[in-house]
Amino acid sequence: MKAKVLFLCTGNSCRSQMAEGWARALRGDEIEPYSAGIEMHGLNPHAVRVMAEAGIDIREQYSKTVEAVRDVDFDLVITVCGHANETCPAWLGNKAKVVHAGFDDPPALARGARTEEEVLSHYRRVRDEIRAFMMTLPVNERVSR
Repeated sequence: MKAKVLFLCTGNSCRSQMAEGWARALRGDEIEPYSAGIEMHGLNPHAVRVMAEAGIDIREQYSKTVEAVRDVDFDLVITVCGHANETCPAWLGNKAKVVHAGFDDPPALARGARTEEEVLSHYRRVRDEIRAFMMTLPVNERVSR
């Protein structure tokens, strides 16, 4: 049985979307991934682009709030940003184990970038950090209560 894992971020536009894509591609045999946000900011086109560069298509994913996944009985909730960790709705922790794995915010990092390549370099770095995290995530160990 696959572990139902929610990747939670502020706006469900970038980091949580990348995590959902990586989980599906790399750990789909053991994880049923979801992503959501405290708010809904829309799917970030730079995130879509850098994931496509890595061979992961997240174009069909969409931005949603935690209310859209309220009826899913998650085994594990992973907050991928500090704001989501601080404001994670209490009901998510009723049955699921909540774990924080914070990643830098690519849009914030890219604000001072002078070129498109510099912008994308921030997204690529975070994308690769999320991939590395996904490869080491011990789902069974973290899900067991």
